[in-house]
Amino acid sequence: MAEDRTDEEKPETCDNRLQDRIHGGASPVQSPTRLGPTRFSEVAVDKIRNSGSDIIGSIWSWINGDPNRNSKNPVKRGKRKRIRTAKTAVGVIILVGFFIFVNWFMLSQLHEGRAWLRRGFAKNRNPKPTTKPNPDPNPSVKRVSVKVSASVQHGVKKKMGKPKKQYNGTYGRLLALAAHALAEGQNKIEPKELWREPKDQALAWKPCADQRSWKPNDGKNGYIMVTANGGINQQRVAICNIVVVARLLNATLVVPKFMFSDVWTDASQFGDIYQVEHFIKYLSPDIRIVKKLPKELQSLDLEAIGSVVTDMDVVKEAKPGFYKKHILPLLHKNRVVHFFGFGNRLAFDPIPFELQRLRCRCNFHALNFVPKIQETGAILVRRLRDSGSHLAPVDPYLVGPKFASFILDKKAGPLHKASKYLAVHLRFEIDMVAHSLCYFGGGDAEKTELDAYREKHFPTLANLTKTKKMPSPEDLRTEGLCPLSPEEAVLMLAGLGFNRKTRVFVAGANIYGGTKRLAALTSLYPNLVTKENVLSETELEPFKNHSSQLAVLDFIACAASDAFAMTDSGSQLSSLVSGYRIYYGAGKMPTIRPNKRRFSDILLKNNTIEWKVFEQRVRKNVRQTKHVLVRPTGRSVYRYPRCKECMCNED
Repeated sequence: MAEDRTDEEKPETCDNRLQDRIHGGASPVQSPTRLGPTRFSEVAVDKIRNSGSDIIGSIWSWINGDPNRNSKNPVKRGKRKRIRTAKTAVGVIILVGFFIFVNWFMLSQLHEGRAWLRRGFAKNRNPKPTTKPNPDPNPSVKRVSVKVSASVQHGVKKKMGKPKKQYNGTYGRLLALAAHALAEGQNKIEPKELWREPKDQALAWKPCADQRSWKPNDGKNGYIMVTANGGINQQRVAICNIVVVARLLNATLVVPKFMFSDVWTDASQFGDIYQVEHFIKYLSPDIRIVKKLPKELQSLDLEAIGSVVTDMDVVKEAKPGFYKKHILPLLHKNRVVHFFGFGNRLAFDPIPFELQRLRCRCNFHALNFVPKIQETGAILVRRLRDSGSHLAPVDPYLVGPKFASFILDKKAGPLHKASKYLAVHLRFEIDMVAHSLCYFGGGDAEKTELDAYREKHFPTLANLTKTKKMPSPEDLRTEGLCPLSPEEAVLMLAGLGFNRKTRVFVAGANIYGGTKRLAALTSLYPNLVTKENVLSETELEPFKNHSSQLAVLDFIACAASDAFAMTDSGSQLSSLVSGYRIYYGAGKMPTIRPNKRRFSDILLKNNTIEWKVFEQRVRKNVRQTKHVLVRPTGRSVYRYPRCKECMCNED
């Protein structure tokens, strides 16, 4: 499955800063990076003054005082002279101290620069890295040769005196320990918190985004067209954002279209995935929606008249005022505006209460999947639950009331217990792996392949890697900015205590490295399945060559699961699934969100850490993220719907 990464999901502050340094907040889509001012940019008139000159000037003015003061009184004049003399002495001391500080700072920078050059020359004298063996007690897992830099071999220390930890791409020792622990504990009872929300406060939040307190807009200011980019999940976010923009500008929305991308290679349009009539009818009390432009506007050359607005023209997470200032005049002038490549272009805060609620209403109520997808999704969930005798709270909203009843096994008696299943979104397709700039243990072959992929699909990012100094793969991993590999994901599950017999549904397709890369998962959890295993070829036939529609089946299976594990907090699918489970899950559908920065620190000790210690640290890591969190300011309502705009707290 090809799926996109979101700018809005930033669970860890340190991650956000480093991620912005790498990609400028970009997601792995074919969108060019903003390199200069746009037609809606405002250029500052005043230049920034030199701070050193300001300091000196301020001191000099303080010494001399106001030259316009009255100087006729001789007594006062003598007194002021003595004060000025004292000020002069103090001022001279301050100025001398200031110049000493500047001199010291420049010399220290020069010293660091020379030290850096010495390290660089030393490295160049021995450019060939050697291969460092890594003992692997688990012969079933394929070992990968890993190159270790010369600086690591010679024991170069970090600034704090600790040796730099090096990721080598293999976890043979830990995987062997995990296999042993799972084999010994096949009949052990799993920790209770794996399958339920740990806090009762979650039960107090109820969906209420369907409530309205305004009159419908007439859409008289013009028509808004939108062509959303990215994968199906990023397009879903774009749809809800443009609905809010249409309401904000009192414009009529034309049913959205989807941009074709050579990354996702799917020509599906809105009506192939969502129910058009339900979308129009459900939002009719909010905005006016039509299927196409009026005839008199269809012949307009929108690009020629300046009515095409690209994602380059709109700042990321633009505030409502931006649209009123720049887009509304275009609507008045040309009667139509086409947002081309529209995505994450509307801020979450500050935004009026009712507009934020409309955003939630669109995402959780207005976007119903077409019957073809609902029916296949219901079949998928029924088989994953092994024909259970109950419905999950989210089922009727995911597949509709008609197909939700199909999930139930009418022959199953009241004593029949449905099989629980864990869904894992393994965001490890080649597009994410390439876009992350991380290293995953594949040596020169991996580097060559990913460089070539970036050149073709992410040319702007490829150019940045050549012209800018980017964070190293080690730094990215340390900061938790790399997606979890299949080996890392299975170690997390084993560390949390999931039984070897657990049915694991893996969302995603075309995992980078193929079945060999999934070997660690399947060897530790033999009941691992994908939609391709659960559904027959005949059932999958209508979705062939439609990656977006296949991604929706993954969305349904993940949202309906008894427990859901994220492996990449920036993934749009994981973000939307976790939000959907919060909104409709009645506080009973847990989501596992590892802190990847802390988890990375645990994994870097893979050659020495004992399994019991590993278990304790992994469980503590996940337990700290399992809290009933009210949406923080500026965060996504799609991922954090626990806020007064989307949900009502009955406590």
